[in-house]
Amino acid sequence: MSSFSPLRRFGISFWPGLAVGAALLCLAGTIFAQIVILPQTTTVSAALDAQIWSILRFTLFQAALSTLLSIGLGTALAWSLFHQRRFPGRGALISLLSSTLVLPTLVAVLGLVTVFGRNGWLNDLAEALSGHSFGAFLYGLTGILVAHVYFNASFAVRGLLHRLEAIPAEKFKLARSLGLTPWQRFKLVEWPALKGTLPSMASTIFLLCFTSFAIVLTLGGSPKYNTLEVAIYEAVKFDFDLLRALKLALAQLAVCAFLVVVASGLRASSSAIAQARTPSIWGEPFGARCAQLGITGFCAIAFLAPLAAVLIDGLQADFTKLFAEATFRRALFTSLVLASASSVFTIAIALALGFARRNFSVPGRIPASWWTPVVSRVLAFSGTLYLAIPSLVLGLGFFLIARQFAGPLNFWAVIALLCANVLMALPFSLAILVPAMEKTALRFDKLCFSMGIRGIARWRLAEWPFLRADLGYVAALAFCFSLGDLGVIALFGNQDFATLPWLLYQKMGSYRTHDAAGIALILLALTITVFALVPRVFAGGRDAET
Repeated sequence: MSSFSPLRRFGISFWPGLAVGAALLCLAGTIFAQIVILPQTTTVSAALDAQIWSILRFTLFQAALSTLLSIGLGTALAWSLFHQRRFPGRGALISLLSSTLVLPTLVAVLGLVTVFGRNGWLNDLAEALSGHSFGAFLYGLTGILVAHVYFNASFAVRGLLHRLEAIPAEKFKLARSLGLTPWQRFKLVEWPALKGTLPSMASTIFLLCFTSFAIVLTLGGSPKYNTLEVAIYEAVKFDFDLLRALKLALAQLAVCAFLVVVASGLRASSSAIAQARTPSIWGEPFGARCAQLGITGFCAIAFLAPLAAVLIDGLQADFTKLFAEATFRRALFTSLVLASASSVFTIAIALALGFARRNFSVPGRIPASWWTPVVSRVLAFSGTLYLAIPSLVLGLGFFLIARQFAGPLNFWAVIALLCANVLMALPFSLAILVPAMEKTALRFDKLCFSMGIRGIARWRLAEWPFLRADLGYVAALAFCFSLGDLGVIALFGNQDFATLPWLLYQKMGSYRTHDAAGIALILLALTITVFALVPRVFAGGRDAET
């Protein structure tokens, strides 16, 4: 009992966090039971048939190829941006590249189709210049790769650029004094700084591509290019073949669990990174400068063109007609309510888990014991369940639960959507909040303990002023994730229950392009507005002191 004396004395409790972690693990266990253990699904343990093996192989292949291309292009763009600091719009470009994390997938896909589709801008330009077009290259494997690289190369740039900017200036001075060429400098100075973070970044991108749903659903083009998640959706929605869906879900769970275990051992190494101010950059040789500007210009055009297409096409939509549709108004209301609720629940759960986790990482709170690392790892794992249980598998579990218990299907749809949205945002939220919460504990524990400040008073005086900016970012992140997700709703969506992404997908499928463009523009505007304004509101118009 003595090991708990610091907790008792200073009013620190990790029980709320443990309760939340246990609830999340119970949710995961329930979903797993629906797919594997329950009597009606025992036949799923039979060997996977050849077609499912074929789908699994393609899913792994496209994820691996997408990861390689994303890392390669992301590294090239980060290197180019690092060495070219004086061109108009550089800061805005980097900010827009960072926003792909919350960009609704279908919005970007619609923009890609407008630019690179059969009747898109690129083919029109090729026809005008040469009389020939590139055809429908955007569908099938090529389209999947293009969309995955569009999202994930942008995601990689920010982290890789940060690594390059942290290289000590002395190393660049030494490279310049030795007369190293750009290639020699990259090999000896820049590559050692990048290679430590590439394995963890690649594993994250691979998981994102492996569990990709909306991109493959819209750009796959045929069953030949189905991934496991799309195959689960088609088995439930079109064929109502639950046995096949369960086999696919079991394969998905097994592979995702293996990938999560592998990824957990790939930590970003900082051994090659020195904490120093950004070094000054000297002029580049002509050839290197041309290559850097060419890479930056190509990537900027390729990234901005789909967003410009959404804006241009969206402004041509008949918004009066769109808002007059009861289906659209219901979808808009449902999306906003679900996104707001997901944001609130994500913050509450992330805070509970974060407060519990920091008790095990901050010295002086809980004395080391045999059980402390076990509980700490369980808490950490409970916050990353989405990586092991993707949204389609989660939705399938709730779909099976809905068939066993009384109640309207829409009720279970709401529960499934909220759970999926919260679980999707939770790993990112914890990655942002936990380091900040540990920092406040290290800074204020002794003062608060000595003055007897605890509970609401401690939150108001010590926690809130230093967490408010991060909480605003988490709130915006969770809201935007929920607003643009086309995962669980694909299984539960119907005429009476829809969200904006589901309605957008329906409009695209029925070739109502003007309505689809209008919905895409509304989604894009809502996402950018929330992501830009909510953190500012939480921060009170200024950055909290760190």
